[in-house]
Amino acid sequence: MTTNSSLIETKIHELLVSRGTRKTICPSEVARAIAGKDEKKWRLLMKPVRTVAVNLTKSGTLVITRKGKPVDPDDFKGIYRIALAQPSD
Repeated sequence: MTTNSSLIETKIHELLVSRGTRKTICPSEVARAIAGKDEKKWRLLMKPVRTVAVNLTKSGTLVITRKGKPVDPDDFKGIYRIALAQPSD
């Protein structure tokens, strides 16, 4: 499954805006929103979602968190969540 980064970026923003201020989303929510419930399909999007999230974090649009704390987008492992960057971040 190939999905362009602008679609992923749009879906991230849609989900975050609908979730509300200072709330986070799981990257798998983004993948599922694009690919549907078929695990084989949405799992293929996990790396592209991560790439887009990292790029948007570097640009200052998003924050990637782990255990509720912002992480370095170039150096994090494991489970993470995505949030909109706030003026104080």
